[in-house]
Amino acid sequence: MAYILPNLSPILLLSKEKSQAIVFHQQSLSLPLTSPSSVSSSSVNAQTKLEPPPPRGLAQVNRTPSGQGKNQDQKDEFFVNLGLAVRTLREDLPLIFTKDLNYYIYRDDITFVDPLNTFTGIESYKLIFWALRFHGRILFREISLDVLRIWQPSENMILIRWNLKGVPRIPWEAKGQFQGTSRYKLDRNGKIYEHKVDNLAFNFPQPLKPAASVLDMVAACPASPNPTFLWGPVDVHSSSWVEFYRAVKETLDRQGSLIAQDCLATCS
Repeated sequence: MAYILPNLSPILLLSKEKSQAIVFHQQSLSLPLTSPSSVSSSSVNAQTKLEPPPPRGLAQVNRTPSGQGKNQDQKDEFFVNLGLAVRTLREDLPLIFTKDLNYYIYRDDITFVDPLNTFTGIESYKLIFWALRFHGRILFREISLDVLRIWQPSENMILIRWNLKGVPRIPWEAKGQFQGTSRYKLDRNGKIYEHKVDNLAFNFPQPLKPAASVLDMVAACPASPNPTFLWGPVDVHSSSWVEFYRAVKETLDRQGSLIAQDCLATCS
């Protein structure tokens, strides 16, 4: 036994040291290789890098469809041009016998309609108001237009009730006045494409016989919100107002001639 024990002790000691070395190795494998601070920062970075991007559908949830956006833009443009048209008409009409209109609120194919005639095109429309200014100065000492009311019976229409008064240059004619309504129709972009004059009512100091057209004077009738013509047999009576209308119409009839073009260049 004394011989065996000394021989076994080195083996036991060796096995004990080996087992301690194995345990230490296992513990070292279970511990992190870096410091706690570096571990936390690296894990945060790893989570940031691995986080998937937000789905594209979420960014498009609140977007307006292209069709609705286009319709909204068009409606906004309509109301902007509508407001511009109302403001421009309110400012232009009282000055039609002293200065030219602002034509940016009208379409190039605008149509002008009165009880007897129809004219189409922006050039004809410009010529109408040039003729009003030109012949108004010739036939009247004083002539002016007052805007009585502006309103909208519908979204695409502007109505203006006006009163035209003047003092003829002929000494035996007293001053007179008449009222009318201008109806302006607007397209979907808010541009005026039709101007119609109707509901004319004349109010002169000397009564005139009924006439069959706007060229002749109508029997004296009181002004009202919706007056109409009193149609009757043709009257041969003439006055400065009749000559005024005839002169404007004749100017439009010969708008392609050199005379009208020269007058437009020199008198506008």
